[in-house]
Amino acid sequence: MIEVRKLNKSYGPVDVLKGIDITFDRGEITAILGPNGSGKTTLIKSILGMVIPNSGEILLDEQNVLGSWRYRDKISYVPQIANFPGNLKVAELIRMIRDIRPGAMNHEKLIDLLKLQPFLDKKLVALSGGTRQKVNLVLAFMFDAPLIVLDEPTAGLDPVALILLKQMIAGEKAKGKTILITTHIMNLVEEIADKVVFLLDGLIYFHGTVAELREKTGEGNLEKAIAAILRDSYA
Repeated sequence: MIEVRKLNKSYGPVDVLKGIDITFDRGEITAILGPNGSGKTTLIKSILGMVIPNSGEILLDEQNVLGSWRYRDKISYVPQIANFPGNLKVAELIRMIRDIRPGAMNHEKLIDLLKLQPFLDKKLVALSGGTRQKVNLVLAFMFDAPLIVLDEPTAGLDPVALILLKQMIAGEKAKGKTILITTHIMNLVEEIADKVVFLLDGLIYFHGTVAELREKTGEGNLEKAIAAILRDSYA
């Protein structure tokens, strides 16, 4: 479980997070949504330890993680864009990550599942965006971390790989893991998310189920519900 308490973050005169209070429960998939500049990326990066907030607390399993780094062993992270050295081969990258971070397992199974065998001896620079994303998925899901953070994980994936990703996410949820996801694909959110968090101007505008958000906005689907929120905010 992750608990965020009164989290504030400013960049100069700009307040990006304004006293965020939220809890992400075990065994739930939460989609973190919001327009550009809403604070969702800063919230995610604060949880990951990539951004240091000005004030507030982030607790993972009731332990304050701010100022620590060991808690990152409890996180698997798929970034939207992963910048690995292009001259590394796929097999070399996987081996390097396994050496850096102990506890990896089942990477061979993931390689088979995502059909990456033909690419193991190819350099990362020669791979398509979708294949690189499959490599990112292997690097994240080969660790048995209780928290999984997926930042636009569908980027470049073909329909077959997208189905596999959904199966992988469902499998991790079944193990009781906490999963946070950011995506612009509302159909994916409606299909897999237990909860939705919608950030607007550094504040939580909504936290609840997709059905509750549709009811709140009076719209029939999530995409129209999000559009209604944005339309009202710009009015």
